[in-house]
Amino acid sequence: MRPKQEEEAKKGAPAFMNTYGDMMTLLLVFFVLLFSMSTIDVEKYKAFVSSFAGGEGILDGETILESQILLGNGMNQYPDIDPPPIDSVDNELEDQGNRKAIEEMAEEIREYFIKHDLDQKLEVGSNGEYISIKFDDILLFDTGKANLKPGAIPVLDKVGIMLAGYLKNPQLRLGFEGHTDNVPINTTQFPSNWELSAARAIAVAKFYIEEMSFNPSQISTEGFGQHVPIGPNESDEGRAANRRVEIKIISEPNR
Repeated sequence: MRPKQEEEAKKGAPAFMNTYGDMMTLLLVFFVLLFSMSTIDVEKYKAFVSSFAGGEGILDGETILESQILLGNGMNQYPDIDPPPIDSVDNELEDQGNRKAIEEMAEEIREYFIKHDLDQKLEVGSNGEYISIKFDDILLFDTGKANLKPGAIPVLDKVGIMLAGYLKNPQLRLGFEGHTDNVPINTTQFPSNWELSAARAIAVAKFYIEEMSFNPSQISTEGFGQHVPIGPNESDEGRAANRRVEIKIISEPNR
């Protein structure tokens, strides 16, 4: 009986083959993973594969070349993921360049204001899409009025000289915005803060068009009344901040 048991024990693969097989499987998975993560220079790969053209094999050279190139450039590895359109990438790069140019322009304006003693009178801001120059209403107008003060003219002149240089670029335009606090007004000329804020924006815009020959096609005006505050209307300081005219330098690359 014993010889028979020894013969049965010899049947099948040796026990170490199970471990060996697992190791080979893991190595195969590892190399497949490395291959899937690699990138292939298509032109060099074409030259390499073409050197074997005409050789014997299971697959012809054209089939091998086409299938490997598809894997190498990733076209079919992830069919559910589409690359971003070229236009969107270009637009994003253009947008980033535009934002940088606006920030640089804002810094130039700040330096200009310091040089010409305007930095204590005017405030420059930028959000990457436009530059804003803020005039407090007390600098430009009497209370409840939309006629420019004589003392405002020298300030507007200095700002205008700078703006005229920027408007040589046809892709830039100026937006003039009028704002008030929430104190009601009701006069024959200005029935509400809407009319007062719009009239003040127009007064500043007309000054630059009539006195400094700005191109009207590069200018727009808006009156917001009390509806876009930058300070609390519960305090004198907040209301004073809200009474303002803003000039926005806006870039329109497709203009």
